[in-house]
Amino acid sequence: MPPISTEETPIAKPLAARVGALEPLRLPVFRMLWSTWLIANICMWMNDVAAAWMMTTLNNSPIWVALVQSASTLPVFLLGLPSGALADILDRRRWLVATQFWLAGTAVVLCGAIAMDMITAPLLLALTFANGIGLAMRWPVFAAIVPELVPRTHLPAALGLNGIAMNASRIVGPLLAGALIASAGSVWVFALNAVLSVASGFVVLRWRREHKPNPLGRERLISAMRVGVQFVRQSQRMRAVLTRISIFFLHSTALLALLPLLARGLKGGDAGTFTLLLAAMGAGAIFAVLLLPRLRQAMGRDALVLRGAVLQAAATAVMAVAPNAWVAVPAMFFGGMAWITVANSLSVSAQLALPDWVRARGMATYQMAIMGASAFGAALWGQVATVSSVQISLAIASVSGVLLMLLALRYVNDGPGEDDVSPAREGWSANPPVAKPEEEGRVVITIEYHIDPARSEAFRAVMEETRRVRLSQGAIEWALMHDIAEPDCFVEQIVDESWTEHLRRFGRATAADIALRERRLAFHLGEGPPSVTRYIVQR
Repeated sequence: MPPISTEETPIAKPLAARVGALEPLRLPVFRMLWSTWLIANICMWMNDVAAAWMMTTLNNSPIWVALVQSASTLPVFLLGLPSGALADILDRRRWLVATQFWLAGTAVVLCGAIAMDMITAPLLLALTFANGIGLAMRWPVFAAIVPELVPRTHLPAALGLNGIAMNASRIVGPLLAGALIASAGSVWVFALNAVLSVASGFVVLRWRREHKPNPLGRERLISAMRVGVQFVRQSQRMRAVLTRISIFFLHSTALLALLPLLARGLKGGDAGTFTLLLAAMGAGAIFAVLLLPRLRQAMGRDALVLRGAVLQAAATAVMAVAPNAWVAVPAMFFGGMAWITVANSLSVSAQLALPDWVRARGMATYQMAIMGASAFGAALWGQVATVSSVQISLAIASVSGVLLMLLALRYVNDGPGEDDVSPAREGWSANPPVAKPEEEGRVVITIEYHIDPARSEAFRAVMEETRRVRLSQGAIEWALMHDIAEPDCFVEQIVDESWTEHLRRFGRATAADIALRERRLAFHLGEGPPSVTRYIVQR
């Protein structure tokens, strides 16, 4: 079978008013990796369903059952940022392959523990946590790869297709797991998981992606993590997205965490009922993805997020009182529609706010918010159910979820419009006109502006935007100083960690940064450009 090369991707079509939901599948590399993503998520759901159902046989306390989801999602919260930094530093193709083989190894160990009758509730949680480490390593790199494969206009549809893969796997994975558990036992679920994970890894190896090493060398892991955190902190849009996605998953996870108990409590409930409910949720999500292009034209992102949160809360409330599968299945279908609508809307916003150099780290923080909220929510609502009842826990989650989302939409602003985060191509030099200094140490840069004092307030507003940009690019300190003796003189001071990190900032500039620089320079009244001086801090 011949390898697939990125060069096979056809030239993007001209901008259209609406890109079809399935349009990205015309691109061969995206189609290949999307298929891999589908298989990977089938494995994830097989593992989660088998582990959750096995826990009900080992210990059916609500808190232990809910902790299975916490064990699966907590590693993404704890390890997401280091994984995202590595995905931005290393060859993304090789990193993705390594994650698949890690997941296969974990499945083999779990399979062996079950076959030798050594499995216990704590051991099951530990191995579920190990599987979650693989998920933590895999998700940021795949999220960063997708924008490489499709034009910007196709990105919402491509992310929607990823949602289809996730939710088709929500149907296929539980069905496969349920059939294997019923006919052969849980050990065969984990065995199939291992085989599919290895197969996915070899499929990714067929992709000929050219890795272009940074001429400045690899970033140090700690420094890369610091810069990733700084970027997210300085991005108003990312802060708003993270707040909203955290609120949504903190409350929506109550339904998934307690679903095994709800399935058992329904009339005639068993493993098949649990599988049916998950499949209904997946079907609802797939149906919603096909509608999303029209929904995005009909209403804005915030309207979609709010309506999705309300629909999710309604589905959760219905599930709390559902007497049988005839009521529960439609509720889960609408819950799936709500889940993908909110997740896709906010994921698109996050992707469009991130330049490529920090994309994996940014999407890692997005996934950390989801998984951290899910892990905490699963434990929280499981404990509430333990001290009260499953029904009361779901009712509280439904009401508080809608109220907090309303507050977030009203008070956490994500700023005006979308910035152009494509790389700066014109009017920007990647190398400052200064030779590398012989000394090592922090670099202090000063830029002296002379402006009309009557326009100082407007200048300060532009410089506040400049502060956010400098820090988001990796500077460790920033200050704006005003000369007391000369009211027209302002000095911008930037501190970089080292000369190499100073040079990296030049390579991180975007088209939006160039536009901001032009706005800055428009205030300068000097005969030449602002005076720039660079210093090395002596140790």
